[in-house]
Amino acid sequence: MADIENKEKKWFYSDVVKEHFMSPKNIAMEETDVEEISPNGMGEVGSPACGDVMKMWLKIEDDRIKACRWKTFGCASAIASTSMLSVMVTEKEGVKIEDALKIRPGDILERLHGLPTVKIHCSVLGDQALRAAINDYFRNSDQKERMVDLRKA
Repeated sequence: MADIENKEKKWFYSDVVKEHFMSPKNIAMEETDVEEISPNGMGEVGSPACGDVMKMWLKIEDDRIKACRWKTFGCASAIASTSMLSVMVTEKEGVKIEDALKIRPGDILERLHGLPTVKIHCSVLGDQALRAAINDYFRNSDQKERMVDLRKA
């Protein structure tokens, strides 16, 4: 009986996923969290019908992502993936846009130390939200020729 109880209580996610789910980084809990970074790019992907929606705001200066805020409606994997992605694009004084566009779902999964197979699609949504926010920045800054396909990952 004790063996069954231990199996039922097992956490199926890495400690990194647990940390980003329980204590998400760069999350926009309130509208003021977004306003404080004065974003110049915003992207939203997903569908309430499928259960995961991600919204991401970026502050880009000198072709670097200086700040990122996000809001995710979804499961632990979706929240942890978006949190980790927000850290990845803002570390080291901000990632260059060209390097941010090279981030793939596999990179997010690696930094999270993996996700259950049925939850891998959550990291794909984060990748697409980032690209949508960068595209919005390109659109707003009259750099439409730099826009990218959201689906290329």
